[in-house]
Amino acid sequence: MRQFDLSPLYRNTVGFDRLFSALDQFAGVESAPTYPPYNIERTSENDYRISVAVAGFTQDDLTIEVKEHVLSIRGAKQESESSRKAEMLHQGIAARSFERRFQLADGVQVRGASLENGLLHVDLVREIPEAKKPRLIPIGGETGTRTIDAQKDEAQAA
Repeated sequence: MRQFDLSPLYRNTVGFDRLFSALDQFAGVESAPTYPPYNIERTSENDYRISVAVAGFTQDDLTIEVKEHVLSIRGAKQESESSRKAEMLHQGIAARSFERRFQLADGVQVRGASLENGLLHVDLVREIPEAKKPRLIPIGGETGTRTIDAQKDEAQAA
């Protein structure tokens, strides 16, 4: 049986905990772009951070957008007059335009972004609605029923 490399899907999603076992049935996965490199880290139980290496880009060159559970990070280098006049002998630092997309799970929100030391950090938080949070269910019995009835009787008397 053929095996498919699903690692691009694992790298481009944040907040999906049990989805990948269902993705094994897909046939054919496109190769993901490799520029710019990035990290996805879990900073706490419900907090995540995406760090993208954007050396040479300024805040004005970068755009972050969230639309329909897709986080898009775009970079387009704006040429200055001094860079146009300079004769490049070797260019090892890539300054090409890019777009990275990350699929966000339900309830994952972008908290903020910062640019420091050539790394763009996008902080995410998974907000679980109250209806989906685990809760304790009290076990009722004769004692519990009497307590509830006693509270109702006091409320009606007041």
